[in-house]
Amino acid sequence: MSKNAVEAHLLEKRYGEVEALRAISFAIRQGEVFGFLGPNGAGKTTTISLLSCLQEPTSGSAVVAGYDVVDAPGQVKKRIGLVPQELALYPTLSARDNLHFFGSIYGLRGRELRMRVDESLELVGLAERARAAVKTFSGGMKRRLNIAAGLLHRPEVLFLDEPTVGVDPQSRNAIFEHIEQLKAGGMTIIYTTHYMEEAERLCDRVAIIDEGRIVALDPPCQLIGDLAEGIIHLGIANGAADGLLEKVRSLKQVRAAEQLDGRIRVEAVHTKEALIRLLELFNETNTNVTGLEVLEPNLETVFLRLTGKRLRD
Repeated sequence: MSKNAVEAHLLEKRYGEVEALRAISFAIRQGEVFGFLGPNGAGKTTTISLLSCLQEPTSGSAVVAGYDVVDAPGQVKKRIGLVPQELALYPTLSARDNLHFFGSIYGLRGRELRMRVDESLELVGLAERARAAVKTFSGGMKRRLNIAAGLLHRPEVLFLDEPTVGVDPQSRNAIFEHIEQLKAGGMTIIYTTHYMEEAERLCDRVAIIDEGRIVALDPPCQLIGDLAEGIIHLGIANGAADGLLEKVRSLKQVRAAEQLDGRIRVEAVHTKEALIRLLELFNETNTNVTGLEVLEPNLETVFLRLTGKRLRD
């Protein structure tokens, strides 16, 4: 029996002439937090829609919790929880009444429904506000209740689409703790976000999607080690960069370099090696260093390298 909670093979989705997904393949292990990262329009939401049976693929196949998304969508839906980016709550109802309504849709009744509602409210830290109308909640509280609604039926696979958009730092940290608690309980979580630090903290592996294709898939630490560049800022005296910039660019440890006001900005392939060689070069050319700042590589530098720095609509 497969230990993968999700398997996708050559999954494609087209809208007329537009190719939203282009033959992507991946597998997500049971109990894993798997992140999808990508610019706007890259295909993240389309992927979630196909895996959660909201749309059918144009071609290719996907299996979620042991069932094919096209042949057995009803079985898939019973086993997944979907927390969309847009809030799916009734503002005039209380938190408890909202969860009772969604729980009844999942087929829960009576004592079991009441128990699941209490359990979910406790998990997201809203038990004390259970009787309050949702319209009185902060944005962060609404997000947490939205997550609770997706957990009522104890899904095998939970989809979280941008769950921290527009929330305050305290609520964001609470959501992180909830996700870590769910992971510790063995739940498989598929997480989309624009925030790189979230993916670094929460995800066992991430897939970076751009223009409908997966351009990288690995644990964040491995992507950072393999693909990220560190940034080095070297302060120099006015006019000292004349003739020096090309020598900096010629170093094999340097991917790119530019002169800014009173400093040289270097994108380094291997940060420590590049720093040593840069200081040697400055010593050889009798260039005084007036300042030094080293920014360690992170998932954001990987993301920008793979997807580019231009803004996406």
